[in-house]
Amino acid sequence: MRSPAGNGESTPRPAVKVESASLAFGGRTLWQDLDLEIQPGEFFVVLGPNGSGKTSFLKVLLGLQQLSSGSVQLQGKPVRRGSRDIGYIPQQKQFAADTPLRARDLVGLGVDGHRWGLRLDGRKYNRRVDELLDLVGASEYADVPVGLLSGGEQQRLRVAQALATDPAVLLCDEALLSLDLHHQQAVSRLVNEQCRTAESAVVFVTHEINPVIEYVDRVLYLAGGEFRVGTPHEVMRTDVLSDMYGTHVEVMRSNGRIVVVGLPDATTHHHVHEEV
Repeated sequence: MRSPAGNGESTPRPAVKVESASLAFGGRTLWQDLDLEIQPGEFFVVLGPNGSGKTSFLKVLLGLQQLSSGSVQLQGKPVRRGSRDIGYIPQQKQFAADTPLRARDLVGLGVDGHRWGLRLDGRKYNRRVDELLDLVGASEYADVPVGLLSGGEQQRLRVAQALATDPAVLLCDEALLSLDLHHQQAVSRLVNEQCRTAESAVVFVTHEINPVIEYVDRVLYLAGGEFRVGTPHEVMRTDVLSDMYGTHVEVMRSNGRIVVVGLPDATTHHHVHEEV
């Protein structure tokens, strides 16, 4: 994460700024009074059990979900739907085998898919698509129909598509789900490279921190209407998680790993996290 400038230099403007934010559905509050700044070049992970509001947090940043109260800004401006300052990598979902779309066509949607009418500069478009395919290591299957590619190969294309506008903020919604370990590592590495080299702020929603732990700067943990923000060492602790869940949750460290047991949500009863 880029640190604030010193020697009289101005502090970088936050890529994301959330102030006094609350989100509720009916009588259920997902979170309230959330104040948060995410800096350019910061790898920020959002954790929590199913139904805690992780995906809703991304929808707020995408302009798809209104806050119950408070405000959120991207690049110093109110969020708006369809912003080109945002790149979005969704969960991996397999394309049908007969999908009439090549790999390069899928990536191209990130380059000019927001425009109507004929493409004005085909050479510029093709050059940008080729650059993105090369960036994510997908050049060799550029002309292969997407439905014939593996889940990991398809997810590389979604990363390329999300990076097409060189976004200031890169949102990842369970982007590693259903991928094998090799492709989890590859996609995580690509996201981190964008974070560090282009100083995109990464907001990475996941149910399992393990595949990205070596890249994480800070964590937002959501549970039971509560939240905690800090480094993995500050948040992933017995006392912190027990307080959030209102019951004893054990966080153990062994051989460089963090093991969390006793979570009341059966779907997240046993998590294993790498220790930073």
